[in-house]
Amino acid sequence: MSNAMRTPVVDKVIVHMGVGESGQHLVNAEEILRTITGQEIVRCFAKRTLPAFAIKKKEPIGCKVTLRGQKAQEFLQIALDIVEKAIVKSQFDSLGNVSFGIEEHTDFPGMRYDPNIGVFGMDVTVVIKRPGERICKRRIATRKIPTNHRVTVEDAIAFLSDSYGVEVI
Repeated sequence: MSNAMRTPVVDKVIVHMGVGESGQHLVNAEEILRTITGQEIVRCFAKRTLPAFAIKKKEPIGCKVTLRGQKAQEFLQIALDIVEKAIVKSQFDSLGNVSFGIEEHTDFPGMRYDPNIGVFGMDVTVVIKRPGERICKRRIATRKIPTNHRVTVEDAIAFLSDSYGVEVI
């Protein structure tokens, strides 16, 4: 696009691993996620008790990491190569964000299968925005974002197709 303020950019990439239990299984998932992203992770806690799954409220059951800037660009390129640069249109939300899953952590370069650890999958969420969206989040002089400045599904599809060569099915 000719106008720099209308060109969508990747704001952040969130990588989440839901393990469903605490203990050594969660520690293994945290170490794998730390190795893949090269960044410190954050634990996710259960919001409510689910006796059928032996999950208690406020028990750690997953981990996540948020990538921004150059790290987000590099990780997104690798993650899209793993899913063969094919995304289903239903994976986009109304704000132009996209989420997809990676079934095995062993698909990443340099990762090997270890029978003591097992195989972990992960969810990747890509937040796409336009420059200037900060005005709705700042503390002083907060304003609404005009409708024509918000990222739509079509804008996000065009951005991912042009920037990363993604095919939307």
